[in-house]
Amino acid sequence: MKIVIAPDSFKDSLSAQDVADAIARGLAEVWPDAQLIRCPMADGGEGTVAAVLAACGGERHQAEVCGPLGETVTATWGWLPDSHTAIIEMAEASGLQSLPVERRDACISSTFGTGELIRAALNAGAQRVILAIGGSATNDGGAGAMQALGVRLLDAQGQALEPGGLALAQLARIDLDGIDPRLATVRFDIAADVDNPLCGPHGASAVFGPQKGATPAQVEQLDRALGHFADHCAKVLNKDMRDEAGSGAAGGLGFAAKAFLGAQFQSGVDVVAELVGLAEQIENADLVITGEGRFDAQTLRGKTPFGVARIARQRGVPVIVIAGTLGEDYQQLYGHGVDAAFALASGPMSLEQACAQAPRLLQERATDIARVWRMAARTASSTLRK
Repeated sequence: MKIVIAPDSFKDSLSAQDVADAIARGLAEVWPDAQLIRCPMADGGEGTVAAVLAACGGERHQAEVCGPLGETVTATWGWLPDSHTAIIEMAEASGLQSLPVERRDACISSTFGTGELIRAALNAGAQRVILAIGGSATNDGGAGAMQALGVRLLDAQGQALEPGGLALAQLARIDLDGIDPRLATVRFDIAADVDNPLCGPHGASAVFGPQKGATPAQVEQLDRALGHFADHCAKVLNKDMRDEAGSGAAGGLGFAAKAFLGAQFQSGVDVVAELVGLAEQIENADLVITGEGRFDAQTLRGKTPFGVARIARQRGVPVIVIAGTLGEDYQQLYGHGVDAAFALASGPMSLEQACAQAPRLLQERATDIARVWRMAARTASSTLRK
């Protein structure tokens, strides 16, 4: 029996690799001779680098870069030497989770550190850069990242703009003379599950600004500032990307990556699936098990179980989800390749308890699933003999 185990991480609890290992232990209790293929996954958010390196055996690099509020942080990025591919997780340099709620400030947070990671990848000889842009603390339209790569953003007095999205309202001129020439020879792919435009009621500021600390008044100011930035970009680049799907991702980093780097937007789970060879692993499998921390209707927006189920469905392989919790309308996924879904908790339990006991609970649910599957197979076999 061949089973592919392709989960995402369980946020604040286990990495995707740890989840896959726990599920494999549970399955092995019932099927000790089964071919269990661990294929850690991610969807472009936190954990993307770890998942890809765990599956592909790449290299883990670190760089000291500028954090979202100007402090120095140590950021990890991935390197696949055979293909000269860098995997950059912007949350490592410019992530929301690095800031306590009281320090989050969408007006001044910057993607400069993410640009520094791109520069580190260029120095390593990258021919392809994958930008996993989930979990950002920023709302600067990607301006900081472009400044780190040599783009000068100047006010009416010819002075460089201060960090953050609000300062873009003072932009008077964009100078591209110093942009790193190596950028023109590199393929950039954006891995994300967000399709918002840059501006407007569905844009970066309106939809994501509040969770990054923006008040309603600041949301309006930031939206106007990003629109002003887009106006200037359109003039110097001769293209306007503000309404492109995904331009509002990561506080507008999607916009800058598209406009300045020619980046292509792809579903994060599709990018990771390509890198780890998920489709090839699923060929001729008997079962796929995937999972995430919370499985609900939002999973349809391109999260890992949705992407894994779509690939498995194309090959006629059944899919079971093991999740930390089953949220509202999770049953909608039954129409998209998921055959069954199970939650970890076996009784009343706090979130802290569930996180602490996640390895054991995952193993137990996997064992339960294997036992039911084995029983069903025996029943089917007995019925055929009759």
